[in-house]
Order: sequence, then structure tokens, then C-alpha cells
Amino acid sequence: MTASLTRRQKREQTRMQLLDAAVDCLVEFGYAGTTTQRIQDRVNLSRGALSHHFASKTELLVAAIHHIADQRLELLRSAADGIESGPHALPQVVSVIQTAMSGPPFLAALELWISARTDTQLRAALIVPERRLGRALREIFEKATAQTDPAQVRLAFDVLLIFLRGLAITGILRNDDDSRDDVVSYWLDHMAPGLLGDE
Repeated sequence: MTASLTRRQKREQTRMQLLDAAVDCLVEFGYAGTTTQRIQDRVNLSRGALSHHFASKTELLVAAIHHIADQRLELLRSAADGIESGPHALPQVVSVIQTAMSGPPFLAALELWISARTDTQLRAALIVPERRLGRALREIFEKATAQTDPAQVRLAFDVLLIFLRGLAITGILRNDDDSRDDVVSYWLDHMAPGLLGDE
């Protein structure tokens, strides 16, 4: 028989439910439509119970930023597990980075990035977890390009990241998997060799 949850465990469980609800609301309603009322309704909590965990919407969304980054890192590391250096590594790594730029955590993060353009507090909160995610992405990319000049690797990584982010944003309005696959194949065949000094 499972032992009853301690008070601390229950508190942490409720906190995680609130953060998951915040992510769901960001995806469904966008940043402007994500209200504390919608979040607490999703978890079936009172306003007082929500306030016990987070004093304000800003405090809740700052915590959600780190929660989203953790989700994306978990997806990323799971997808990257088993990739080894070699001639077939780069297409696998590109696929992994595409995985990190899709799904609900990415869409929730996208809502926050756009809002951060005019919200300095939100922007400041985003910088640390996004850098942490960026480092993890770069480490995975560098595994596939270990024998290449480091300056070229940095350039190739930056170009790839910008390219895949743009592709992910384009996919919001034009959901065409075949076209997306064709564009990625073109990048691998025609752009990656030059950037990585393999021409």
C-alpha cells in the first residue's frame, strides 16, 4: 500500500500542477490570455491556494519559465541519448534540435519570448534558462562535429539554431511536414558542408 503523501510532497505536487497548467494556458490562450484565474480553474484551486504558492502572475510565470526549460532539456537529452560521433551523427543531431523546437514546451516558450520584447522583467527571467538550454544544444551539436575547427562549429551551430527556430515559427502558419523535411535535407546537403569546412 502506498504511503500517504507528506505535506511537503502535497505542496510540491500542487506547485507542479500549477506550473503544468500555466504551460497549457500559454499554449492554448497565449501570454495575454494566460490569467491566474484560468490557471487556478485548470487545477481546481481557490485564489488563496494559488497565492500560497505564487504571490503574483509574474512570480508564477517566472517559475513556469524554468519549468518549461526543464521540460525541453529532458526532451532534448532523451532524444539525444545514444548519438555517437561519426558521419551519420549530424542528421541525428539536427533531428534532436528540431525536437527541442516543437511541441507544447516550445510553443509556451515562444509565447514568452514574444512577450519579453516589451516586458523587461520577463526578458530578464528568460535569459538564464535559455542560456542553459542553448549550452545543452551546443554540447550535443559539438559531439557530431568534434573533428572540425571550433570557430566553424560555432558559426554552423548559430546558423542552424536560427534556421530551425525560423522553420518552427513558419510551421505555426504552414503545417507541411514534407516541405519542412525537404528544407532540412537541403540544409544538410548544401549548407552544412560549407559551414563545417567539409567542401
